[in-house]
Amino acid sequence: MRWWFLILVPALVIPPLGRARADAPGLFGTSEKESSNMSLFTNWNQAVARAVEEKSKLAGTCDDKKMNACHYKVLLDFTEKIRDKDDLFKIKNVNDFMNRAKYVTDQINYNAPDYWASPGQFIEKQGDCEDYAIAKYIALKLAGFPADKMRVVAVQDLNLKVGHAVLAVYVDGKALILDNQIKQVVDSSSVKHYQPVFSINEKAWWRHTK
Repeated sequence: MRWWFLILVPALVIPPLGRARADAPGLFGTSEKESSNMSLFTNWNQAVARAVEEKSKLAGTCDDKKMNACHYKVLLDFTEKIRDKDDLFKIKNVNDFMNRAKYVTDQINYNAPDYWASPGQFIEKQGDCEDYAIAKYIALKLAGFPADKMRVVAVQDLNLKVGHAVLAVYVDGKALILDNQIKQVVDSSSVKHYQPVFSINEKAWWRHTK
């Protein structure tokens, strides 16, 4: 994936930023500033919109024209089975479910340098790091986990020197990390090699600085 565009654009065109959330610890030891201006994040907005469209197409039979919706139903059926479980059970099972997918680059899947897939597209074609994170976000939301306690996080992997994406979820004052490169769900405080650039959900985004 190519984070360079999304890293540079927020640095050059800075929307009004608010204060850090008092109930959310700074990810990976950073300070964070919040903005509700979502206009810069086209890939994210389009992925969320496609997820809504996939869900809306579930009424009716599955056919070739609705194939992404059919794959989305796999996700819906899975999350329905865990809706009545506690938060940690949901988080672990969603992480395990999505991490079974094979890593496939955007260039192979979409003949594009960077594409943020919807959950239906991810279940059909698998995907790269942000696709895992988005699918986990939508799955947990469907399972009843609050969307405002989740963020897709764009990070710089300081070991591999590449961009990466994970999902952060907030439980009992801790930020837990769901990562396709780490088998278990881990506390963000135990991860030392990620430097977050920004994080995002459907309501806002956050800039992270040391």
